[in-house]
Amino acid sequence: MKNLVTGATGLVGMHILIDLLSKGEKVKATFTKNSRLENVKKLFKFYNKESLFSEIEWVEMDIEDVIQVFDTVKGVDHVYHSAAIVSFLKRDQSKMSNINIKGTANIVNACLENKVKKLGHVSSVAAIGRKGNGDYSEENTWLESNDNSFYAISKNKAENEIWRGVQEGLQSVIINPGIIIGPSTWHRSSTALFKKINSGLSFYPTGLNGFVDVRDVSNSIIELMKSSFSSERYILVAENLTYESVFKRISKSLNVNPPTYVATPRLMNMVWRIEYLISLVTGKNPKITKETAKTSSQKNFYSNEKIKKQIGYKFNSIENAIENTAKYILEFKQ
Repeated sequence: MKNLVTGATGLVGMHILIDLLSKGEKVKATFTKNSRLENVKKLFKFYNKESLFSEIEWVEMDIEDVIQVFDTVKGVDHVYHSAAIVSFLKRDQSKMSNINIKGTANIVNACLENKVKKLGHVSSVAAIGRKGNGDYSEENTWLESNDNSFYAISKNKAENEIWRGVQEGLQSVIINPGIIIGPSTWHRSSTALFKKINSGLSFYPTGLNGFVDVRDVSNSIIELMKSSFSSERYILVAENLTYESVFKRISKSLNVNPPTYVATPRLMNMVWRIEYLISLVTGKNPKITKETAKTSSQKNFYSNEKIKKQIGYKFNSIENAIENTAKYILEFKQ
């Protein structure tokens, strides 16, 4: 059985690599010219899996290049598609459209053409669609709303490409993780939050959201890919928690003072406008955008009952996920 992992240098992709190799699986992994493989090596070292790194078959692939994608998928049995761009900046919308939507379409077409046995797609709870505060499960359908970021729209459209593939005979599963907590470099994924808190973040937003350990994201999609389930999507959320509680747990794990001020929705609206003006002057990306300000003030609950019932999955606690991430950060002095 040979596996392909796209986006293998990202937070989720790196963990899928480690878990597959630990199970004795053969793995082909994609990277781009901007990828830093030393970050992957560092994570393997953290988990005491350095000896497995040399077993990876690395392939440079531009997901927008149809020929490259088709050639990369040849000879593969299972595809784990985790390549995507996560951004809430307007300047990145075109890039998200090309990579998240068109790139997924290329992967689906290549899987169909090469008769891949199964495709596992890493999506997001954002793809379910939001409309203010709410409770969400796999039964929810997409909601057209101003609360949906372009990132959410791109992930929803990427899922539509997966469903198209299913209609054409492709075996596939989709996972929808909440906010993923896991070890990575300072500036990437949710690990950037650890950097902000370590630097002395003084406030926390009023919202509530779903969180999940990256190790659960990796383990669950591998279990689903090995199962008989197909044409299904699964929400991956270990706990629904307030940002206040998560920020304070991260502060404790890093041994720094926790944020003490409440950032009300009104304050967050003012902050993102100021950040936008600063970005125009400095050319730097704003720390808070209109979309992140709005989302961080919402109270969204996500059900994880489906995956627990269908495969008996048991999630790690978010406290454990935070401790694992903090240990990595402190060990490598990020």
